[in-house]
Amino acid sequence: MPISIEALIERLGGPEGAAQVTGVGTEAVRKWRQARAIPAKHWPAVSRATGLSMDELQPDAPSHTHQDTQMPQGSPTSSAPEKATAALVLADGTVLWGRGFGAHTNGAAIGEICFSTGMTGYQETLTDPSFAGQIITFTFPHIGNVGTNSTDNEAPRVSARGLVIRHDITEPANWRAQESLNTWLLERNVPGICGIDTRALTLRIRNGGPQTAVLYYPESGSFDIEALKEQASAWPGLEGMDLAKEVTCAAPWTFAETVWEWPDTTQALPEHSRKVVAIDYGAKLNILRCLTTAGCDVTVVPATATAEEILALQPEGVFLSNGPGDPAATAEYAVPAIRGVLDAGKPVFGICLGHQLLALALGAKTYKLQQGHRGANQPVKDLSTGRVEITSQNHGFAVDESSLPEGVRVTHKSLFDGSNEGIASDTLPAFSVQYHPEASPGPSDSFYLFRRFVELIDQHNGKV
Repeated sequence: MPISIEALIERLGGPEGAAQVTGVGTEAVRKWRQARAIPAKHWPAVSRATGLSMDELQPDAPSHTHQDTQMPQGSPTSSAPEKATAALVLADGTVLWGRGFGAHTNGAAIGEICFSTGMTGYQETLTDPSFAGQIITFTFPHIGNVGTNSTDNEAPRVSARGLVIRHDITEPANWRAQESLNTWLLERNVPGICGIDTRALTLRIRNGGPQTAVLYYPESGSFDIEALKEQASAWPGLEGMDLAKEVTCAAPWTFAETVWEWPDTTQALPEHSRKVVAIDYGAKLNILRCLTTAGCDVTVVPATATAEEILALQPEGVFLSNGPGDPAATAEYAVPAIRGVLDAGKPVFGICLGHQLLALALGAKTYKLQQGHRGANQPVKDLSTGRVEITSQNHGFAVDESSLPEGVRVTHKSLFDGSNEGIASDTLPAFSVQYHPEASPGPSDSFYLFRRFVELIDQHNGKV
């Protein structure tokens, strides 16, 4: 017979003991008393502490809402709980049940599970090519209230393999909305799952590091959980994976848009433009807009472009874009091209993956972070000025500062974990940052970097 919540908390040593066993605060224990139920994610820990079976831990009164469809970790069941239509299965065996939305999965969506802390900008996040190979968990609980539109995409298609949210998609309530997020996802064949305890999932990712996940939203409603676990454990992960080739452009093209300006127009094109070649490893459109706004005439080339092909365009500067995957894998073809550009004396500016690739081209190394940086509230210190910028970031790899060669200095550092956020060469006209200055969460703290690139080009050409 199930034990009452009061008796269970007492057996755990009261509210303080229950909080310690489950890793929560006493306020959460108070809410358990109100709901007369302990969330299923805590059952394994409670079972170990009390010796009670899972059956004995069932709540003494039905109180689960449609949001609490999560099953205990490692549950072998292949039948979905009531109201659950989708499952998120992690490589460590965790099974999280929820409700599917967007497109049904054709097979299963497999990728590295990550989380983003942005409170808005979900359309930009989903279309950011840097999320290729990943399933995104949004920590902000209300996703969908801005709707979607035709102008906020960062790329022509969605590169993320799926999304995880807490509540049902919110209906749009924004004057710029053209259609709902659910309709937008259906049109792009992207699956999602809601009703997940995203706080617990985020803590799992934060504490245990990145792992593979399978998002399964079958049209049939049938689940083979053991098979999904096998798929999750078999996926190789992002280390050693080159994804830039999947998201880059097919051929060179020109870009001539500036940044958006209130209420519904863009800034005028600068009178004088510097000819810049942007290497597309997964470039966000707003980065290209910022380059144009700062005074660049931008030609975009594929990630696999050689130094000879880039230099044949006679650029005054070369930009290295953001992108997905392991920089060490992309470096096999990117570093020779970047090295050729550097040897030709061309000014170089890199962002995100472009930052990591520049570091590799200069002789440094990269590594995979235990906790990736993804969100719009990341503090970064500019070591040259002492100024702190609030930045937007999206990366799971970083530059190893200890491997930087002589003549390459650190320019920016993360105030979260001390990891590298920027470098510059003392002998070559080249610099880069790990974060995304174009995303403007500050809102424009970091735009100076685009002006710095233009000034570097002008100095190199003797115009300053």
